[in-house]
Amino acid sequence: MTTTPADSLRQRLAALTPGSARFAIEAVDLLLAEARAAGASDLHIQPTADGLEARWRIDGVLHPAVLLPASVAPNVVARLKVLADLLTYRSDVPQEGRIRGVPGEVEMRVSTFPTLHGEKAVVRLFAEPGRYLRLDDLGLPPEIRDALRGWLGATSGAVVLSGPAGSGKTTTIYACLRELVATSQGQRSLATLEDPIEAAVPGVSQSQVNPTAGFTLEAGLRSLLRQDPEVIVVGEIRDRHTAETAFQASLTGHLVLTTFHAGSAAGVLGRLADMGIEPYLLRSGLLAVISQRLVRRLCPECSRPITDPLERLGLKVDEARSAAGCESCGGTGYRGRIVLAEMLTPDASGVGDAVLSRADVGRIERAAIAAGMVTRWDRARRAVEEGRTSPAEVRRVLGVGESTS
Repeated sequence: MTTTPADSLRQRLAALTPGSARFAIEAVDLLLAEARAAGASDLHIQPTADGLEARWRIDGVLHPAVLLPASVAPNVVARLKVLADLLTYRSDVPQEGRIRGVPGEVEMRVSTFPTLHGEKAVVRLFAEPGRYLRLDDLGLPPEIRDALRGWLGATSGAVVLSGPAGSGKTTTIYACLRELVATSQGQRSLATLEDPIEAAVPGVSQSQVNPTAGFTLEAGLRSLLRQDPEVIVVGEIRDRHTAETAFQASLTGHLVLTTFHAGSAAGVLGRLADMGIEPYLLRSGLLAVISQRLVRRLCPECSRPITDPLERLGLKVDEARSAAGCESCGGTGYRGRIVLAEMLTPDASGVGDAVLSRADVGRIERAAIAAGMVTRWDRARRAVEEGRTSPAEVRRVLGVGESTS
């Protein structure tokens, strides 16, 4: 019988006494330790009518972990707030803080939020120290990795990393920062505006916005331009004014790196145009858009060949495998994740003309494909045929409404 990380957590928590004065301390220690051991990126602690539910996100998917008695909910959340230096007597407003471990341990961010049944807490567990530090560690397609490394040496222009939440954009942009620190050897001024700062990078001047004090992304970016930066990282473009300022900076001798929520590389250009960004800014200021998604990697020890064509879910591939589940993968059928990335460059043949003529997203994408862009669906089909992921996982991440032709 397969033993999962959740089974291990439940067994260890069962040995604790809920009425004990130290229960909350020991339970939180166990929850955090087991979440780290399971490779979780997030731990959700949510009070419900039935009790305190703990779930963790592993390889992008949320799994049930354990249900604790409702009576312990306030103390467990309060313990997390103590560790994160939050106000334990305020349970009516959202709060954010950090659990700072000793050097070499995983750092964690805690966010609390009032709900119907009490305070919910979500703990974000950052990647282990030493993982995903540089571009070579990310698993990007070689041609995209090499192109991105080349753009990091540019003296002006903007590189936009796109994708939905949880697609690895922040991990990629931090790897870019570390690459810049290593290659510039202190000879370039590197600065960031983030919300929030998720990791400290030596050699970079990092700032966290504070909207309640008037320190917004837009205001911070305008002030930052007077700090003589050569490379500016804007954590995320969320509005027209920030976008305009960022692209203006990219035309005036600054390399700008930023992230943007969009479903595809062409979708970035479409959304920016919808925000009112002038086509000439996109055409002249943009070096590239890299859109990425993360799909789970099939467990090599238990995946099985697909013989029924219906299990391929309409994905046009010659061969495919599906998840089964074993001890090695905790019964999920998957271990780790791989990147599906596409790269669009406005200077590619036909793409720039489509941008300047305010073409829709479909036409921009067709122009990029004609110019040689390998799409996210092409990467997905290749990963399926190579047995690295499954059709079901591709559909989970990319959806069912997109073309598979």
